[in-house]
Amino acid sequence: MKTINTHTMKKNTFTLLLGLALTASSMLVAQVKTIDLAESSIQWTGTKLTSGHTGTLTFNSGDLSFTDGKLSAGNFVVNMASINCTDLEGEYAQKLIGHLKSDDFFSVEKHPEATLVFNNVHDNGDGVYHITGDFTIKGITSPAMFELVVTDNTAVTKVVLDRSKYNVRYGSDSFFDNLGDKVISDNFDLVVTLKM
Repeated sequence: MKTINTHTMKKNTFTLLLGLALTASSMLVAQVKTIDLAESSIQWTGTKLTSGHTGTLTFNSGDLSFTDGKLSAGNFVVNMASINCTDLEGEYAQKLIGHLKSDDFFSVEKHPEATLVFNNVHDNGDGVYHITGDFTIKGITSPAMFELVVTDNTAVTKVVLDRSKYNVRYGSDSFFDNLGDKVISDNFDLVVTLKM
Protein backbone atom coordinates (compact mmCIF):
# COMPACT_ATOMS: atom_id res chain seq x y z
CA MET A 1 0.00 0.00 0.00
CA LYS A 2 1.32 3.43 -0.97
CA THR A 3 1.92 5.80 1.96
CA ILE A 4 0.41 9.27 1.63
CA ASN A 5 2.87 12.00 2.48
CA THR A 6 0.73 14.60 4.27
CA HIS A 7 3.52 17.16 4.19
CA THR A 8 3.70 16.93 0.40
CA MET A 9 -0.09 17.15 0.14
CA LYS A 10 -0.20 20.29 2.26
CA LYS A 11 2.62 21.85 0.23
CA ASN A 12 0.88 21.03 -3.06
CA THR A 13 -2.44 22.36 -1.77
CA PHE A 14 -0.79 25.61 -0.65
CA THR A 15 0.93 25.97 -4.02
CA LEU A 16 -2.37 25.39 -5.82
CA LEU A 17 -4.23 27.94 -3.68
CA LEU A 18 -1.46 30.49 -4.11
CA GLY A 19 -1.57 29.99 -7.85
CA LEU A 20 -5.34 30.45 -7.92
CA ALA A 21 -5.10 33.62 -5.83
CA LEU A 22 -2.44 35.08 -8.11
CA THR A 23 -4.48 34.17 -11.17
CA ALA A 24 -7.59 35.79 -9.70
CA SER A 25 -5.73 38.98 -8.75
CA SER A 26 -4.16 39.23 -12.19
CA MET A 27 -7.67 39.17 -13.69
CA LEU A 28 -8.56 42.44 -11.93
CA VAL A 29 -8.40 45.32 -14.37
CA ALA A 30 -6.75 48.40 -12.85
CA GLN A 31 -6.89 51.84 -14.41
CA VAL A 32 -5.54 55.21 -13.27
CA LYS A 33 -7.18 58.33 -14.66
CA THR A 34 -5.22 61.58 -14.38
CA ILE A 35 -7.34 64.71 -13.98
CA ASP A 36 -7.32 67.47 -16.59
CA LEU A 37 -5.77 70.34 -14.62
CA ALA A 38 -7.20 73.03 -16.91
CA GLU A 39 -10.76 71.67 -16.81
CA SER A 40 -10.94 70.56 -13.16
CA SER A 41 -11.97 73.13 -10.56
CA ILE A 42 -12.37 73.86 -6.86
CA GLN A 43 -14.86 76.49 -5.72
CA TRP A 44 -14.69 77.56 -2.08
CA THR A 45 -17.17 79.40 0.13
CA GLY A 46 -16.40 80.91 3.52
CA THR A 47 -19.04 82.60 5.67
CA LYS A 48 -19.40 84.83 8.72
CA LEU A 49 -22.48 86.13 10.53
CA THR A 50 -23.17 89.04 8.23
CA SER A 51 -21.65 87.99 4.89
CA GLY A 52 -19.32 85.59 3.11
CA HIS A 53 -16.87 85.20 0.28
CA THR A 54 -16.36 82.84 -2.62
CA GLY A 55 -13.38 81.92 -4.75
CA THR A 56 -11.43 79.26 -6.57
CA LEU A 57 -8.36 77.05 -6.28
CA THR A 58 -6.53 74.93 -8.83
CA PHE A 59 -4.82 71.54 -8.72
CA ASN A 60 -1.13 70.81 -9.18
CA SER A 61 -1.90 67.14 -9.80
CA GLY A 62 -4.53 64.50 -9.21
CA ASP A 63 -5.68 61.05 -10.21
CA LEU A 64 -8.43 58.54 -9.54
CA SER A 65 -7.78 54.80 -9.58
CA PHE A 66 -10.36 52.25 -10.70
CA THR A 67 -10.38 48.47 -10.26
CA ASP A 68 -12.76 46.54 -12.52
CA GLY A 69 -14.47 49.83 -13.32
CA LYS A 70 -15.06 50.75 -9.67
CA LEU A 71 -13.36 53.65 -7.92
CA SER A 72 -10.68 52.36 -5.55
CA ALA A 73 -8.29 55.25 -4.72
CA GLY A 74 -7.55 58.92 -5.21
CA ASN A 75 -4.62 61.33 -4.68
CA PHE A 76 -4.67 65.10 -5.17
CA VAL A 77 -2.36 68.06 -4.70
CA VAL A 78 -3.87 71.57 -4.53
CA ASN A 79 -1.93 74.72 -5.43
CA MET A 80 -2.63 76.98 -2.43
CA ALA A 81 -0.90 79.91 -4.14
CA SER A 82 -3.71 79.84 -6.73
CA ILE A 83 -6.33 80.92 -4.17
CA ASN A 84 -8.59 83.51 -5.77
CA CYS A 85 -11.65 85.57 -4.84
CA THR A 86 -14.67 85.70 -7.17
CA ASP A 87 -17.14 87.90 -5.25
CA LEU A 88 -14.88 90.96 -5.00
CA GLU A 89 -12.88 92.95 -7.55
CA GLY A 90 -9.78 95.11 -7.66
CA GLU A 91 -8.16 96.30 -4.45
CA TYR A 92 -10.72 94.61 -2.18
CA ALA A 93 -10.19 91.24 -3.84
CA GLN A 94 -6.41 91.56 -3.63
CA LYS A 95 -6.58 92.45 0.07
CA LEU A 96 -8.71 89.40 0.81
CA ILE A 97 -6.46 87.10 -1.25
CA GLY A 98 -3.38 88.44 0.54
CA HIS A 99 -5.03 87.90 3.91
CA LEU A 100 -6.05 84.33 3.04
CA LYS A 101 -2.45 83.57 1.99
CA SER A 102 -1.03 85.04 5.21
CA ASP A 103 -0.30 83.26 8.49
CA ASP A 104 -3.73 84.38 9.76
CA PHE A 105 -5.22 81.77 7.43
CA PHE A 106 -3.35 79.31 5.18
CA SER A 107 0.34 80.33 5.46
CA VAL A 108 0.81 79.78 1.74
CA GLU A 109 4.49 80.78 1.68
CA LYS A 110 5.28 78.06 4.22
CA HIS A 111 2.71 75.57 2.94
CA PRO A 112 2.26 76.10 -0.82
CA GLU A 113 0.38 72.82 -1.29
CA ALA A 114 -2.53 71.01 0.32
CA THR A 115 -3.22 67.32 -0.32
CA LEU A 116 -6.00 64.77 -0.22
CA VAL A 117 -5.47 61.00 -0.12
CA PHE A 118 -8.42 58.59 -0.13
CA ASN A 119 -8.21 56.12 2.77
CA ASN A 120 -11.46 54.25 2.29
CA VAL A 121 -13.78 54.04 -0.71
CA HIS A 122 -17.23 52.49 -0.34
CA ASP A 123 -19.34 51.86 -3.44
CA ASN A 124 -22.91 53.03 -2.75
CA GLY A 125 -24.00 52.05 -6.25
CA ASP A 126 -25.02 54.06 -9.33
CA GLY A 127 -21.66 55.83 -9.47
CA VAL A 128 -21.90 57.21 -5.94
CA TYR A 129 -18.98 56.55 -3.57
CA HIS A 130 -18.64 57.30 0.14
CA ILE A 131 -15.08 58.48 0.71
CA THR A 132 -13.01 58.85 3.85
CA GLY A 133 -9.88 60.81 3.05
CA ASP A 134 -6.96 62.52 4.75
CA PHE A 135 -6.72 66.24 4.03
CA THR A 136 -3.38 67.91 4.78
CA ILE A 137 -3.55 71.69 5.12
CA LYS A 138 -0.79 73.84 6.69
CA GLY A 139 1.12 70.61 7.27
CA ILE A 140 -1.66 69.24 9.52
CA THR A 141 -3.51 66.05 8.51
CA SER A 142 -7.11 65.40 9.50
CA PRO A 143 -9.71 63.05 8.01
CA ALA A 144 -13.04 64.05 6.48
CA MET A 145 -15.91 62.18 4.82
CA PHE A 146 -17.80 63.07 1.65
CA GLU A 147 -19.66 61.53 -1.29
CA LEU A 148 -18.19 61.55 -4.79
CA VAL A 149 -20.41 61.08 -7.84
CA VAL A 150 -18.62 59.61 -10.86
CA THR A 151 -20.15 59.71 -14.35
CA ASP A 152 -18.10 58.88 -17.45
CA ASN A 153 -15.03 61.15 -17.27
CA THR A 154 -16.34 63.52 -14.59
CA ALA A 155 -16.46 63.31 -10.79
CA VAL A 156 -18.12 65.89 -8.53
CA THR A 157 -18.38 66.37 -4.79
CA LYS A 158 -19.14 68.90 -2.07
CA VAL A 159 -16.82 68.75 0.93
CA VAL A 160 -17.31 70.59 4.21
CA LEU A 161 -14.05 71.10 6.11
CA ASP A 162 -13.52 72.44 9.63
CA ARG A 163 -10.61 74.89 9.37
CA SER A 164 -9.96 74.78 13.11
CA LYS A 165 -8.63 71.23 12.66
CA TYR A 166 -5.85 72.68 10.51
CA ASN A 167 -4.95 75.51 12.89
CA VAL A 168 -6.59 78.19 10.71
CA ARG A 169 -7.41 80.50 13.63
CA TYR A 170 -8.36 83.94 12.36
CA GLY A 171 -11.85 84.98 13.49
CA SER A 172 -12.57 81.51 14.88
CA ASP A 173 -14.54 81.21 18.11
CA SER A 174 -12.86 77.85 18.58
CA PHE A 175 -9.73 79.81 19.53
CA PHE A 176 -10.92 83.31 20.55
CA ASP A 177 -13.66 84.66 22.83
CA ASN A 178 -15.82 87.77 22.49
CA LEU A 179 -15.57 88.05 18.70
CA GLY A 180 -19.19 89.13 18.42
CA ASP A 181 -20.35 89.65 14.84
CA LYS A 182 -16.74 89.29 13.61
CA VAL A 183 -16.87 85.52 14.02
CA ILE A 184 -15.99 83.63 10.85
CA SER A 185 -17.45 80.14 10.55
CA ASP A 186 -15.00 77.29 11.10
CA ASN A 187 -16.66 75.32 8.31
CA PHE A 188 -15.88 76.15 4.71
CA ASP A 189 -17.37 74.48 1.65
CA LEU A 190 -15.53 73.11 -1.35
CA VAL A 191 -17.40 72.21 -4.54
CA VAL A 192 -15.00 70.10 -6.59
CA THR A 193 -15.34 69.10 -10.24
CA LEU A 194 -12.82 66.64 -11.64
CA LYS A 195 -12.44 66.17 -15.38
CA MET A 196 -10.46 63.18 -16.62
